[in-house]
Amino acid sequence: MEALLYLAPGLIATGCVLGVVQVIRRALRTSKLWAHGQVAEGRCLNTYMKSSGNDAAVRSTLHHVYEYTTREGGRFRFDEVGGDSTVLAGDHVVVRYLPDRPQWATALQPARGRLVLGTGALVAFLGVLVVGCVLFAVTVHSAV
Repeated sequence: MEALLYLAPGLIATGCVLGVVQVIRRALRTSKLWAHGQVAEGRCLNTYMKSSGNDAAVRSTLHHVYEYTTREGGRFRFDEVGGDSTVLAGDHVVVRYLPDRPQWATALQPARGRLVLGTGALVAFLGVLVVGCVLFAVTVHSAV
């Protein structure tokens, strides 16, 4: 039973650390796309909302499905979260992609401040959860 008191916060803290790594990797990739990406004309194929939550609170996220053709002639599709809500199916957009990784693409307009602020807020939140898990484990250990 005691092991469970260490296992649960350990698993939560591990998940939070993995989340931090993922958030930072995504932000670095987006920043690299904005700074060094090739530009191509893309087209929005579809938009859809993905909802999650329960009866008391539902959260909806806007997704776009884009398609573009690289300079080399390869055709790629990608799904992106959080794009401009005024972009509808059939609209043409500017897509940025890396020639060595054309499957990594974005149609988001460069907004470095917003990217840094959002990434920082999420990393701080996950960091607080990790500190809370560590404090919980230390408190349990000192009480036992």
